[in-house]
Amino acid sequence: MALAACPCGRPDARGRALAYADCCAPAHTGTRAAPDAETLMRSRYSAFVRGDAPYLLATWHASTRPASMDLEEGAKWLGLEIRQHRMTGADTAEVEFVARFRVAGRAVRQHELSRFVREDGRWYYVDGDVR
Repeated sequence: MALAACPCGRPDARGRALAYADCCAPAHTGTRAAPDAETLMRSRYSAFVRGDAPYLLATWHASTRPASMDLEEGAKWLGLEIRQHRMTGADTAEVEFVARFRVAGRAVRQHELSRFVREDGRWYYVDGDVR
């Protein structure tokens, strides 16, 4: 029986999508923190797919985190493409991505350059510029 592929689409060494249990699930359950900003970005995308607003808020840096968030009702997430991941300092990084989804039959393509910071060994989303 094949395990369900992770929504983030991260491939294994053979180019096949990793199973959710082996990819983003450990971050979502708190058993393993994201080791880098790209992994955190992927886990946040998977949290959007799964409707996990508490995880999204917990991984958002306190300096920019909203008090609450409402996820898009009825969004159908179609895929994530990581365009670039680069360290910008010892504890800062940027991830450029494109996320595709549909809302009420309308296709949406979100192209963003997101900024991340590492504090006490954990990565957090800070903010991003939509392109």
